[in-house]
Amino acid sequence: MQLNINIIRVIIVSFIISLGLGPIVIPILKRLKVGQSIREEGPKSHISKSGTPTMGGIMIIIAIAIAVITSSYYTKEIWAILFFTTGFGLVGFVDDYIKVILRRNLGLKAYQKILGQTFFALLLAIYGANYSIGGTKLLIPFVNMYIDLGPFYIPFTVFVVLGTVNSVNLTDGLDGLASGITLIVMATFSLIASNFGKINSDYYAVSIISASVSGACLGFLKYNAHPAKVFMGDTGSLALGGAVASVAIVMNFTLFIPIIGGIYFIEAVSVIMQVVYFKATGKRIFRMSPLHHHFEEGGWKETKVVAVFWIVTVILAFIGIYAA
Repeated sequence: MQLNINIIRVIIVSFIISLGLGPIVIPILKRLKVGQSIREEGPKSHISKSGTPTMGGIMIIIAIAIAVITSSYYTKEIWAILFFTTGFGLVGFVDDYIKVILRRNLGLKAYQKILGQTFFALLLAIYGANYSIGGTKLLIPFVNMYIDLGPFYIPFTVFVVLGTVNSVNLTDGLDGLASGITLIVMATFSLIASNFGKINSDYYAVSIISASVSGACLGFLKYNAHPAKVFMGDTGSLALGGAVASVAIVMNFTLFIPIIGGIYFIEAVSVIMQVVYFKATGKRIFRMSPLHHHFEEGGWKETKVVAVFWIVTVILAFIGIYAA
């Protein structure tokens, strides 16, 4: 009962903080003229979004941090997930800062961004190997069995973390898409962790911080849903990617990411397929990648794409719950 109250409390706190920061942060971003640049090769319907304030992910990170710090529920799992969420968010913040504050369009160079992400991914993999609830074991979906990766755990985890973080980043291309999907994904992890907490109390901490991320995303959606008043930028998308990855790794649910976070996975795969096929044949598989743009170019309204992707994520969430 007490745990349920704590979960509800952190959801409410993170939601209120995220919601309350909007009228404060958005005007500041406007004064700093940190407007989003729209790719010329992107959908023509997005041109009107040029100049919309970005870096709004700051609101999400602050909301998560305050909700966790005021929860009075302190464990190594909570601090670790908060650290990695903020760490990946910091990489995104630096990239956004260079692009929109210093007016250097490309932001961090590709190798610099990968190095920053790899640094935190490696730390997360080392943490997971030594301090996660199950060590180097991973729960296999649907069969309720664990596989011990042993020495392969760290390189595998680094690969998954980098893939997850960048997949969330790719998903952040439509108003409310990444924030809405992550809300559902983290709510699902919170529910699963709460259920597993009956067996091992360490899962309770994961449930608490997962809930705080969901609440922060819900509050942010007030300003990020179509028509968006603010974008999360790399600050937010990399932070949310770090949150998803760290929660899954601390729970030893790494293999569940492609299920519960199936939209992230599909978005990333669509880009890879497009690039590889184009280089091999000079032709495209999709009208445009990531996948959400393919549907836009096919005539779907942005709001329809987002709604369908949310619904698919809900379905995947139920599958993930069943698989656990």
